[in-house]
Order: sequence, then C-alpha cells, then structure tokens
Amino acid sequence: MATTKTHYSFTPLNIGRYVIWSLFALVLAVAPLAFKSSLALTMLSQIGYLVVICLSYNILLGQGGMLSFGHAVYVGLGSFIAVHAMNLASKGAIPLPLVFIPLVGGLAGLFFAALFGFVTTKKSGTTFAMITLGIGELVASMALMFPGFFGGEGGVTTNRVYGSKLFGVSFGPQIQVYYLIAVYCFLCTAAMYAFTGTPLGRILNAVRDNPERVEFVGYNTQRVRYFAFMVAGFFAGIGGGLAAINFEIVNAADSLSGIRSGGYLLFTFLGGAIFFFGPMIGAVLLVFASILLSELSKAWLLYLGLVFLFMVMYAPGGVASLIMMNLRVAKFGKLRTLWVSYLALGGTALFAIFGIAAVVEMIYHIQLNSALGPVVPFMGARLDTHSVDAWAGAVFVLVTAIGLFEVARRAFKRQWDTTQEEIEREIKRREAL
Repeated sequence: MATTKTHYSFTPLNIGRYVIWSLFALVLAVAPLAFKSSLALTMLSQIGYLVVICLSYNILLGQGGMLSFGHAVYVGLGSFIAVHAMNLASKGAIPLPLVFIPLVGGLAGLFFAALFGFVTTKKSGTTFAMITLGIGELVASMALMFPGFFGGEGGVTTNRVYGSKLFGVSFGPQIQVYYLIAVYCFLCTAAMYAFTGTPLGRILNAVRDNPERVEFVGYNTQRVRYFAFMVAGFFAGIGGGLAAINFEIVNAADSLSGIRSGGYLLFTFLGGAIFFFGPMIGAVLLVFASILLSELSKAWLLYLGLVFLFMVMYAPGGVASLIMMNLRVAKFGKLRTLWVSYLALGGTALFAIFGIAAVVEMIYHIQLNSALGPVVPFMGARLDTHSVDAWAGAVFVLVTAIGLFEVARRAFKRQWDTTQEEIEREIKRREAL
C-alpha cells in the first residue's frame, strides 16, 4: 500500500554565500572604475593573478599542511610555456586566441607538478619542504643552461596583441587585460573553493590533521598529496600565464627564484593560511609591499620582516584570523567593550612604528645616501643624522612607545580573555535552552 507524503523537505538556499560571491564579482568589475590611474590599474592586475597564485599555494600549505619552498617553479614554468605559446600564435604557427593562453600555462603547471610532485610527495613534513627547495633551486639554475628556452638573463618577450580582435577587444589597453585577469581570477577562485568541498579536498584536510588515521581507514596519503599537488600546480600555471600576458616578458631570475617562492609563502601566511580568503588578503598585501612600500623606503624588506615577526608572535593565524575572531566577538555584542583597548593598542603601536622608522631611515641614510647630506626627510619632518637630538628623540619615542604598547597589550589580553569567557558561558546557556 503506497504511503502519502504529509510534508515536503528542501535544502534552504545559502543566501550569504550568494551575496559574498556576488560582491566579489562586483568588486572585480567596478574596481578599475573607482581607481582610474595607471598605477592603480597595474596594481589591480597584479592583485588579480596573485590571488590565483596564493590560493593555489594555499592548497598545499593551508589545506594540505605541505610547506613548499618551490611553488614559483610551477608559476614560472607556466609563464614560460605561455609566453612561448603566445609567440607561436603571433607567428601563425598555432591557432590559439589570447584568452586561452592562461589555460596553456595551467596545463604546463599541471604537467610539471605531475612530474616533480611524484618525487616530492613521497615524503611529508620537513623532508617534503627540503625536496621542494632543492627542486626549486635546480630549476632556477637550469635557466642559464638552456638560454634558448629561458631567454638567458634578458628573459623571453612577447606581444599580446596578435590575431584578429575578439568582439572588438585587442587586449592592447591595460584595462582590457585587467578584465581578462579578473574573469580568470573569479573563475579560478570559485573552482578552488569548490575543490575544498570535494572528497579529495576533505580527505586532504584529514591528511593534514591526522595522516596516521587516514592510512588506517585505507587511504593512500601519498596519493592524496600527489593529486592535490597537481591541482595546485595547475592553478599556479594559470596565474603564471596571466602574469606573462600582463607583463609581456618572463624572466627566470624573477619568475623561478627562491625569493619568489618565499614571497608566496610569506604573504599567504600573513593573509591567513587557515582560512580560504586569507591568501586573497595576502595577495593584496604582496602588491602593496612590492610596489608602494618599496617606493617609500629602501628598507622595506626590513619592515616586512618586522611585520612578519610581529604576526608570528601575536597573530599566527594571519590577518584573516584577526577578522574572524572580531566577527565572533561582534556576533555576541561584545565588540563595543573593546574599542578603548583597541585605541590604546593602535596608538602605541603607531608611535612605535614612527620611532622604529625614524631610527631605520637615519641608519640607511648614513649607509647609502651620506653623499646627499646629513638631513633625512621623514614624515614631513627633517632629521639631521649628525644631531644627537634627532637620535635621542627617535630612540626615546621608540622605547616609550614599546613600553606603553606592552602595558596596553597586557590590559587588552586580560579584557579579551574575560570577553571570551563570557562568550563561552553564553554559548553554553543557549545550548541548555
């Protein structure tokens, strides 16, 4: 006897997810309309493909727990294959529109990830990291051995404007290149987010957290790492292809070096490797550091190192973890009780930054620009490196600010711990209802 359904069930729409992805697409679309200068457009283009690269690296680091020191290999080789494909297409040797060049870079990254990953993923932990470092240095050293492919010290140049126009788009103006990068950025971001929900993405998280238990239930952890390594290589190659289109030149010293791999690692960590959107923040920070900060000071790498040290000490989860922790506090209506502590932390930290920057800039001026005179322009002021008062003032501000910051930090920690205890009690109270 057939039974009649008395109710209907359905899965509710995740409105928040649709809103977030719509806002992401909207930001990509209107960003060049809001920031119209050529510098802003250049930065936006770089942010676009670096988002893809940092997210691909996070498949290894954040999702798989694989610390790689050679991710630039797959980005760089993807760039070289892409630029050679562009040159062949411009000569009419292959019928390949420019819009498919990033996919060529992605396939190149996938190929080399399958080749090198078969060796590197046989080990995990520190051994894996050392193997990736060795392969990265090996590939970088090969650049001068094969100048026909890598172009020697000058690199390989190309011209992205070739063939007939596609719907009137020649990809000559930078704005057109930006929108090409933006489309790939959105699609790749969505694809990598979808990857996190696949069985492979879930078991990759399990391999990261407890590989012994994964082996016990019957999975081959080496194979899981290998497949994830190939996925990361594919998207890294796409990012490399987009970079080749953007710059129209690929240089081995910039694309394959260990410094480049270290940059991807550093800024993925700073953004927050444990959250999906963390590497996106890291990509933005990478562009601002490499373009704006490097223009402001010759000591920008020192400042970057200090920021990294500070984040490791006080916020190892990166910028994304700070955002998520404060969103949790705001959700329970406790954020307004912390604003005074935040002002104290921010104010003392700002003065400490001024003190550190003043000392560093005067030291760098003495070492590098002493021929220009003793005066250093700094934040609208003029510091005389020959004056004891300038040094004493900078050191006094630095030491005083650091002391006040430590006092504010301890007070904030006590208040933060009290707030977290209140939130936990509120959670238990709601669960008991």
